[in-house]
Amino acid sequence: MFFLKDPSDFTISTFIANQRERSFTYSAVGATDGTLPQGFIVDHNRVELGRGIRAYERAVSALKQWRQFDLGWVSIVPKSVALEVGATVAVKAHAFGTWSLNATRIVYLINETSQDVRFGFAYGTLPDHVECGEERFMVEFHEDDETVWYDILAFSKPQHPLVKVSYPLARKLQKRFARDSMERMKSLVG
Repeated sequence: MFFLKDPSDFTISTFIANQRERSFTYSAVGATDGTLPQGFIVDHNRVELGRGIRAYERAVSALKQWRQFDLGWVSIVPKSVALEVGATVAVKAHAFGTWSLNATRIVYLINETSQDVRFGFAYGTLPDHVECGEERFMVEFHEDDETVWYDILAFSKPQHPLVKVSYPLARKLQKRFARDSMERMKSLVG
């Protein structure tokens, strides 16, 4: 949903309430944890955040607070939503002179402590999202070399008519988001 000015808290609350019971806009729900579907653009971005268990703990804390979205031009609203399956939030973005709200719902959580330690979540798009697909955000701690990694995996395709006709611009924003999110996580952990 597009706006000419920054949407108010009331507008955001109403927007999210209207999306809570709506279905996902794609059939491959949970596919970022397995086989990615055909017919979508896949983006996979990964960056080393640092070394040591303390760096991993800082990265987990950042994900739990949605801080990978604190980019100035992108944020999660409301920020107070806990990471749990079924939680609905909106990605609020400001680009090209407009604001947008994009509805998403958490599909699954990752909290593994086996061979490599991993924490994260994936969310999927709801009807009022400019794209259609799923995105996973994950941090990993590799015990063998103590490296900490931030990993973003997404599959998407345009859903909103304006995005379909201006898809090269949408792709630039997707790439900018990944780059900025990785830089944000590096600054939070480093």
